Amino acid sequence: MAFPEDVLSEDEHVVLHLHPHWKGLIRPVAVLVLAVAAVVAGVLFLPSGGGGSVTLAVIGGLALLAVMVLAVWPYVSWRTTHYLFTNERVVLQHGVFSRERRDIPLSRVNDHSMSQQFAGRVLGYGTLTIESAGERGQSVLHDVPKVDRVQTKLYELVEAFHDRHSLGDGELREILGERDKSGGA
Repeated sequence: MAFPEDVLSEDEHVVLHLHPHWKGLIRPVAVLVLAVAAVVAGVLFLPSGGGGSVTLAVIGGLALLAVMVLAVWPYVSWRTTHYLFTNERVVLQHGVFSRERRDIPLSRVNDHSMSQQFAGRVLGYGTLTIESAGERGQSVLHDVPKVDRVQTKLYELVEAFHDRHSLGDGELREILGERDKSGGA
């Protein structure tokens, strides 16, 4: 599922669009492979007719159930989890049947940190914690791919946002000078 572009404001553009790290798909793929292997083994080794057909039907039904619950559902859940970084905000969205979305304006980002366990360092993922001003405080993004680069990009986005939305010394002097001119007239 692609992230809907219609949630972006007029001047907003996507800088990074991520899903959780692919390591979350290892178990679903393993379940799928084992289910197919079980059905193939049943077809090859069970006698045809009578009890063999019933046993094969049971194996097939259990394999299908396992694939739906342990492979398809986790994949769909992974696919519908979005970490979106724009030039204006960070958008966190997840949900299959119902959807939950959290927007963190870059102006409210107070702090951000990342952590990686050993496996995360080897496979290239980690946890990104974004602390923002407001009621909810912290947002924790788990299994972020290339979390070190994402944290650096978030820092750059926050700094660029503040630079665009704050006055420099020259602009402030110009505004004060115009105010003094209009106030003295």
